[in-house]
Amino acid sequence: MSQNLFSDELLSFIDEWKDRPGNLIMVLHRVQSEVGYISREAADEVSRLLDVPLSTIWGVVTFYHFFKLTKPGKYNIQVCLGTACYLKGGDIIVEELEKLKGLKVDGLTDDGLFSLQAVRCVGCCGLAPVMTIGGEVFGKVSKDQIPGILDKFS
Repeated sequence: MSQNLFSDELLSFIDEWKDRPGNLIMVLHRVQSEVGYISREAADEVSRLLDVPLSTIWGVVTFYHFFKLTKPGKYNIQVCLGTACYLKGGDIIVEELEKLKGLKVDGLTDDGLFSLQAVRCVGCCGLAPVMTIGGEVFGKVSKDQIPGILDKFS
């Protein structure tokens, strides 16, 4: 199973880190980097390869917001809902994305182009409300700007 799910390079990385302290987060980061998210199948394989209980793996991936449990779209949209962004309308940005694209938090558009995450802070509080798409930051976003922003990625 691992040969089909993980590349030889990833398997080599896991083998290299297998006996190191603190290896689980490093391995999961690498798996997500290659696979795009932590699927149940990937978690099962990491559990087997590292001899770590699956419950431990799920505890880690559900605790840290960095890990994705669903397949991301080609363009992952992150809307900040930290205090500054929320107070300046971050929730309105999420609502508008749902209205325009039928996109719910942790969801994926039918065409697989966009996925949406609500995050707690992207470190741009002075630009609130903020959203990112594929790592590009958009600040002081109003709901009227969202169609134009999305057009850049369609």
